[in-house]
Amino acid sequence: MSRTGNDAVKQGLALHLEALWRYGLVLSRNRDAAEDLVQATCLRALERSDQFEPGTRLDRWLFAIERSIWINELRSQRVRQGSGVVDAEIALVFDGEQAVETNIMAAQVLREIGRLAEAQRETVLLVYAEGFSYREAAEFLGVPIGTIMSRLAAIRERLSPLAESAGHATPDARRGDDG
Repeated sequence: MSRTGNDAVKQGLALHLEALWRYGLVLSRNRDAAEDLVQATCLRALERSDQFEPGTRLDRWLFAIERSIWINELRSQRVRQGSGVVDAEIALVFDGEQAVETNIMAAQVLREIGRLAEAQRETVLLVYAEGFSYREAAEFLGVPIGTIMSRLAAIRERLSPLAESAGHATPDARRGDDG
């Protein structure tokens, strides 16, 4: 058993709980399921900490575990949809006038993102929320980089009316780290 891998996982796990929860929420669209996914991910990561290679990205390793658990859940239960979708107005609570406007816009964006296909939701989370490069997201999801670019272009197109109504520009079509 790799003592350093075990130590790295134990020390780093707490730092990634919020990101794991966000990813679980994107995958499951259900608070309780997201919490269960995070718990299962933490347990599996601790059980298999000897498989983690120190010096590599712990967050990527944890996301891969979480995604694997989710896919196994889908396979075992066939379809996991329906009740328990997180309401963006409840999930985002801010103080102040500007924060209220931000909350309204964020709620609209989150509603639209929630309506996307799972592959698109997952792509948005990995690239825009978790900071994966296009290349990293493509490798993680096992798709060509062009697929990531295409998904994000379709998402920007879908969300552009929201940005225009708020007087904001949509995100750049490309990330600088993949040129």
